[in-house]
Amino acid sequence: VQLEESGGGLVQPGGSLRLSCAASVSISSIVVMGWYRQSPGKQRELVASIAIGGTTNYADSVKGRFTISKDNAKMTMFLQMNSLKPEDTAVYSCAAKRTLFGTYEYWGQGTQVTVSS
Repeated sequence: VQLEESGGGLVQPGGSLRLSCAASVSISSIVVMGWYRQSPGKQRELVASIAIGGTTNYADSVKGRFTISKDNAKMTMFLQMNSLKPEDTAVYSCAAKRTLFGTYEYWGQGTQVTVSS
């Protein structure tokens, strides 16, 4: 499974971005997909995840601002980010795994999101 992110960029505080994660194979059988982010000097953080049945989970820092979704027909996962803050600045990577409790097996290369005025 190959994953490729797109949609990152520079945005002002309070603005919005929509990230996409395109998969090379059908995602309908992938058990969990997620978005991670990492900024310099900080640990990688799981921002949001979506399970095969559609159940979603979010980090407390993004609840109410970010929305994760997927389109199985388009083999793509999305992250809608609203009300962006400077502390959201990071490299965002998508990931996927075929087991519920295992580690993420497949990773994209990441896309930079910079929130600055």
